[in-house]
Amino acid sequence: MFDFGIIPPAMFLGMVIFMLYGFPVAFSLAAVGMFFGIIGIITGHFSEAFLQALPLRFFGIVSNDLLLAIPFFTFMGAVLERCGLAEDLLEGTGKLFGGIPGGLAYAVILVGAVLGAITGTVAASVITMGVISLPIMLRYGYSPRLATGVIAASGTITQVIPPSLVLVVLADQLGRSVGDMYLGAIGPSILQVAIFVLFILVMSIIRPKSMPPLPKEVRGDFNWALLVKVLMGMVPSIVLIFLVLGTIFMGLATPTEAGALGVVGAMALAAMNRRLTWPLIREAMTSTTHITSMVVMILVGSTCFSLVFQGMDGSRWIEHMLSGIPGGPVGFLIFVNIFIFVLAFFLDFFEIAFIVIPMLAPVASSLGIDLIWFGVLICVNMQTSFMHPPFGFALFYLRSIAGREVKTSDIYMGALPWVGMQLILVAIVIFWPQSVTYWLDRGPKVDPNSIKIEVPGFGGQLGLPPVGGGNGSPQMPGLSLPPLNGLPGAPAPGK
Repeated sequence: MFDFGIIPPAMFLGMVIFMLYGFPVAFSLAAVGMFFGIIGIITGHFSEAFLQALPLRFFGIVSNDLLLAIPFFTFMGAVLERCGLAEDLLEGTGKLFGGIPGGLAYAVILVGAVLGAITGTVAASVITMGVISLPIMLRYGYSPRLATGVIAASGTITQVIPPSLVLVVLADQLGRSVGDMYLGAIGPSILQVAIFVLFILVMSIIRPKSMPPLPKEVRGDFNWALLVKVLMGMVPSIVLIFLVLGTIFMGLATPTEAGALGVVGAMALAAMNRRLTWPLIREAMTSTTHITSMVVMILVGSTCFSLVFQGMDGSRWIEHMLSGIPGGPVGFLIFVNIFIFVLAFFLDFFEIAFIVIPMLAPVASSLGIDLIWFGVLICVNMQTSFMHPPFGFALFYLRSIAGREVKTSDIYMGALPWVGMQLILVAIVIFWPQSVTYWLDRGPKVDPNSIKIEVPGFGGQLGLPPVGGGNGSPQMPGLSLPPLNGLPGAPAPGK
């Protein structure tokens, strides 16, 4: 048994108390870290030499090229929120599916998925979808609970669909490639959209009056021209998705460079819609500055906390406590997801990613859990932080743009079935890891033992032998060099 003392548990409890009390997260984390650091120095549990690493950590945060993707993707989403792309997509798909029960709900889910792939922000998706589609759905007889629920859920899909900001942050905290995180999220993204669509299909059969089709005079006659118009309206979106995601998957650009390309593409789309104005750019820059500043300040505070916490063996305390959970890796994943689901009632995804994930990642790695799978699973779970009462931000966004005829109780109650569907996806990803790893295993497989490297002057090939070598002599994995005996200038045997 390890004796970690009382300071690491007290430090963790102090952090929770500060969070529940409502102090700003960044300053709370820094204050708790410095306070317990002083206590640790006085009691001899913490060396002040650790604090010398703080300036280097701060410099590492502000010089991290990967984090530049956050302002780029945020600015891109803010521009697209105002450029009219969502209106065009919703109008076309609404007319395309409007003739069947639940047609508008299908359109909201599909357009929400497309917006998620090009904006990467929940606020932009929920507000845009709510302003455009909620009045129409209510006007033509949709249940308020169903209408608000499907709009909020379609916006939170953004959290899982690349280029999600959550995936960028998790990749940074887990020390993994953003491109691999994006590839791993493809399967869960498709599954989440399919689960939502299946729910609408079932509800349209069971309760068709809660989602009636649009009147013919509103949707017009179905014709092939309308189908082609909808598809052509998606072409700019597809081009932008390729600029952002395709260049990453093909290895042509880093996430930061792809984010910059996305900004250029978003401004081009705004110009095509004749909405690229200085007020639009100024509002987008203001929103981007606020979000980026918040992220950096939380990172600084969490660095203070984590440095002191790890310096007092807090990470070993967490690992020792969680490694003994019955059920092995599956038991650990179930516990972690329940824990994060509860935390999401009080914390947003940035706070969870910067505070909790660095504590859990070493335990997951020690249990042999693939960190890409782990990160995507946590991302799927953190969708719920936007959806469940009382602090679901998607519900707040929806309340801010919904009319007085929509009760707050309807918004909250309408979100519950969709939270349940998000938890179903969490269970699927836990028990079916291939839903994440399938896309990661598509690359070519190379057997290191089959690699032969020709080296001129040695009269043969150099192989890559198995680890440990052979003939009783240990070798490092890598190139197998021929014996020195016989080489020009080599000493004779025994000399």
